[in-house]
Amino acid sequence: MTATDLARAVVTALVEAGVTEVVIAPGSRNAPLSFAAYDAAAAGLVRLHTRIDERTAGFLALGLTKNGNRAAVVCTSGTGVANLHPALLEAAHVGLPLVVVTADRPPRLRGTNANQTTDQLGVFGPLVPTQDASAGIDLQQVGPVHLNVPLDEPLLPDSRWEPEVTPGPAPKLARPLVRITIPSGPRTVVVAGDDAGPQARQLAEGGGWPLLAEPSSGSRTGANALRTYRLLLAGELADRIERVVVCGHPTLSRPVSRLLARADVQVVDTPTQGVWTERPFAVDERLVAVPYAERPDDPAWLEEWHAADAGVGRRLDALLAAEAELTPYEVAGAVARALPHGGLLVVGASSPIRDLDLMVPRYEVGARRKVVANRGLAGIDGTISTAVGATLARPDTTRAFALMGDVTFLHDANGLVIGPGEPVPDLTIVVVNDDGGSIFTMLEQGDPAYDDRFDKLFGTPHGVDLAALCAATRTPHWKVGSLAELEQALASPNGGIEVVEAVVRRDNRRELDARIRALRPEQPGR
Repeated sequence: MTATDLARAVVTALVEAGVTEVVIAPGSRNAPLSFAAYDAAAAGLVRLHTRIDERTAGFLALGLTKNGNRAAVVCTSGTGVANLHPALLEAAHVGLPLVVVTADRPPRLRGTNANQTTDQLGVFGPLVPTQDASAGIDLQQVGPVHLNVPLDEPLLPDSRWEPEVTPGPAPKLARPLVRITIPSGPRTVVVAGDDAGPQARQLAEGGGWPLLAEPSSGSRTGANALRTYRLLLAGELADRIERVVVCGHPTLSRPVSRLLARADVQVVDTPTQGVWTERPFAVDERLVAVPYAERPDDPAWLEEWHAADAGVGRRLDALLAAEAELTPYEVAGAVARALPHGGLLVVGASSPIRDLDLMVPRYEVGARRKVVANRGLAGIDGTISTAVGATLARPDTTRAFALMGDVTFLHDANGLVIGPGEPVPDLTIVVVNDDGGSIFTMLEQGDPAYDDRFDKLFGTPHGVDLAALCAATRTPHWKVGSLAELEQALASPNGGIEVVEAVVRRDNRRELDARIRALRPEQPGR
């Protein structure tokens, strides 16, 4: 089979497997695949994107897949393949059906030290299955797939291709359909981690239980969701918890991790997606079905949590309002408030999603606000590109935001390099700029005992002029230093991709975080 024939067979298989988006990183060895994808796009079978950076291309495809459009990313042989690994690992850990198509040298050149030739079969390790396309193609698998395509010369087609392919449906994430009853009785809370979905809210409401929902859980809606649960878990109410039902993939909060590690708490685990099913905490009961509550429990339990949450929330807002300068928490809160019905918010790892966790309100049920984050491995890689892809895949979004720190923004600055004629979404990127890694100030290494080494090893101030960086890609940029300026910028979108840089301090972050963690519910009668 010629390289052109094999490439066309691969693209045919992609379309039949429900792929509607193809991202190409240019190269010579993948030229047959690129030509075939171009012809498929001309026939209206796929939408074609091109990126010059394979890591950016991989996360663009990841973002497209996160919002329901199955995507494939295509690259040439050699180091370009390795640059897809971060996006592919993220897809593996959350069970996304991302397809990676890597061009390879023909078998006769393997092991010969030929140019750009390495061992690409199994290059992504045991978490991602590899297929040799010349031996057959099967894309109907759960999770991501690596399709390696050995291509020999000639690499250019001698005619245009007019594909006759019937597009297949995109694979749906496998969600359990059977329901199982959780009995009432023990004092229970529901923990909703990333991608828990509405079932966590429905379970909490059915049982009358407090809902501790992370921003990207898809469950931070309805009356049972608590805003300040992370702070409440350090108080007396948490000591009385007897049972926790875990939905999704909780990753944000050490207080939640400590709760799940308690020997006196029963942990009920519900089904989740991803390559690994084991949890980092002991599980008393592992369900294989969607849980629902037997009947509502004593309403006094939920009422206590609501009262405590309201009180701590008021004190938190007062604390932040008293600060003389803009804080990262206020930035997160402003973005959360600006998200309209039908809006999309993509949140970067590290501090921003944790700040948002304390500031996002309980959104109403059915308003179609969607919060997305790469929590499979919780890396800062590819956040801009993920946000671009997620927005492009949700064309009915009323408004799209991305919230991230400055280091995360710089890590994927290539995501702003989008060539002429490429699809470009309307996306406002809010960058919380404290000139370095503030997350580490709040961890053990941020202790003043390590001040003499902290910036060199962890704080990593960079001094980058973000306005100049944005100008290099002709990306509109606003710089704000107050809450009023930020709210004005968020209320005035210009269309296309734009960056709002919110300047905050890092030198007081550890002290500010300590004051917030010290907030406790007010005692009755005070």
